[in-house]
Amino acid sequence: MTFLSILFALLIEQLKPLRADNPVYGGIKAYAVRVERWFNAGHVDHGRLGWFVVMLTLVLPTLLIHWLCTQVSPLLTLGWNIVIIYLTLGFRHYSHYFTAIQYALNAGDTETARQLLAQWLRQDTTGMEVPEISRLAVERALLTTHRHVFGVFFWFLMPLGPAGAVMYRVAEYLARAWSEPEHMRSEAFGRFAIRAYYLMDWVPARLTASAFAIVGNFEDAVYAWRNFARRWQNETTGIILSAGGGAMGVRLGTPQENATSLLLTVDAATIDAATIDAAGVEAAAAETETLPGEEPGVRALQSTVGLVWRALLLWMMLLLLISLAVWLG
Repeated sequence: MTFLSILFALLIEQLKPLRADNPVYGGIKAYAVRVERWFNAGHVDHGRLGWFVVMLTLVLPTLLIHWLCTQVSPLLTLGWNIVIIYLTLGFRHYSHYFTAIQYALNAGDTETARQLLAQWLRQDTTGMEVPEISRLAVERALLTTHRHVFGVFFWFLMPLGPAGAVMYRVAEYLARAWSEPEHMRSEAFGRFAIRAYYLMDWVPARLTASAFAIVGNFEDAVYAWRNFARRWQNETTGIILSAGGGAMGVRLGTPQENATSLLLTVDAATIDAATIDAAGVEAAAAETETLPGEEPGVRALQSTVGLVWRALLLWMMLLLLISLAVWLG
């Protein structure tokens, strides 16, 4: 039933993509804003309390309805699973931006690509050239796919079922809504939401990176993951982007995240060779290496589409095998 639920939800979303400004999402966003206003008094504890209030009021009803469906009919359970997966998945929410940017760059219309990227990222893209536009589009596509698809898959497979998928997507949203807006960046209220989502995303992020490595260039993906993921300020982002970039042979990240000059600035004259062992020399040498791959270009966008679809097929094949094993067992 798990495999069928995800398969039908994906097919429905391909035929009828759910808009990012749909009423369900709008209601949850408004509710999160109200909770923040009610509980935010400038302390981490208040953010923790607000987080649990949002979670309990959204996850418990989902879990209760799922339990009631299992008591009535397997078809009702399947239908409820499909509804929740359809609402929590976001495979097509923002793909129109990525596709439109790809078409604009293929046509040589850099200005339109800048405008589309600015609308997608909600940041200034004035003066960006093709490599920078391509890099940002690829990075956002990989991260969005993880958060809206593969992370949802993982938590849907957990014992909570559809309630787990709701919990993951709401946790991801609260981590952004209570920390990323300018008026919330210095607030202590969102710190617990960030930490909670980090813990919930620890395993899914590594599974996504592993999937990218398996369906792409495995050696480069693993090499980039092991040696360059820590250079990103956000560990989870670094794991996904380093593995994804390595799998495609594309160098992702800002210059500060892959430039060698920023990683080793020790004056060799001040180092006592007798105090450096072989392991230290090897580690220092690794720090001076640059991220493998080429500068992102128009072709990188097409490579991203292929990587994401291959990773999705890998997940679906694994789900099918698990479902068959459970059914036959």
